[in-house]
Amino acid sequence: MKELIEYIAKSLVDKPESVVVSVVEGEKTTVVELRVAQEDLGKVIGKEGRTARSMRTILNAAGTKLGKRCVLEILE
Repeated sequence: MKELIEYIAKSLVDKPESVVVSVVEGEKTTVVELRVAQEDLGKVIGKEGRTARSMRTILNAAGTKLGKRCVLEILE
């Protein structure tokens, strides 16, 4: 999960070295936290949140395959 989100985020931003992904495991829910540079935040979120929604959909599909609920949080 972490590698998937990291790969997608690094492909989108201008400063891939500033992408930080951390995972917080729960019993049934896994929270994936994504941090990017301030100037790249708009690229990760996208117009009207479409890019972020797409990343969440991909993460949710991958989590369903593993039997876990996954949530993506984009942090500043």
